Amino acid sequence: MKTAVLVFPGSNCDHDAYHALKHVVGVDAEFVWHKQSTLDASTPSSSPGASRTAITFARGDGEALSRDGCGAQIRGRRRTGHRDLQRLPNPARGGSLPGAMIVNDSLRFVCDYVHLRAGTDRTPFTRGIPEGTVLKIPVAHYQGNYYADERTLSFLEERGQVVFRYCDPEGNVTRGSNPNGSAWNIAGICNEGGNVLGMMPHPERCAKR
Repeated sequence: MKTAVLVFPGSNCDHDAYHALKHVVGVDAEFVWHKQSTLDASTPSSSPGASRTAITFARGDGEALSRDGCGAQIRGRRRTGHRDLQRLPNPARGGSLPGAMIVNDSLRFVCDYVHLRAGTDRTPFTRGIPEGTVLKIPVAHYQGNYYADERTLSFLEERGQVVFRYCDPEGNVTRGSNPNGSAWNIAGICNEGGNVLGMMPHPERCAKR
């Protein structure tokens, strides 16, 4: 399997993602600059997070993806089932995922380990992780507070698109286990097809024990 790690000005965790994919998982990974015009036909994509020093989550790599280089190709491939792992979400990402990121309710940068409860194993990214499994994964963000209106949240819930929720070590979804104020403790969602996953925690930073 070939995997593209998309690189934007000011993006972070692209090298972490590359290391996890190539040296830990053992897939054929390559860096792809966002202005590159084409991708190899067999290459899925992984979109790292955007650093607030150059591109904020408010603009984000999603805005660049919507207008530059290989963006149209990636959006088209999402619709045909290619896999895409990205940061949680940006409305400019070609409409793949709903909602938006806002500033943490604490108004502070959060850098810590959190617990996530898996909500579905139907995506390519969570296959083999039984529903209800608790994972310990790091977060590092200032704008990690997932927001969507009640109608959208209900839509995601009804269609099984909530992939991860913040929880305590026992798997209980509580206010105290929510590090940023995200609506309904949501830490990760997918599109209706399950092939596009957006999440705020950083699995690429804990690929080794």
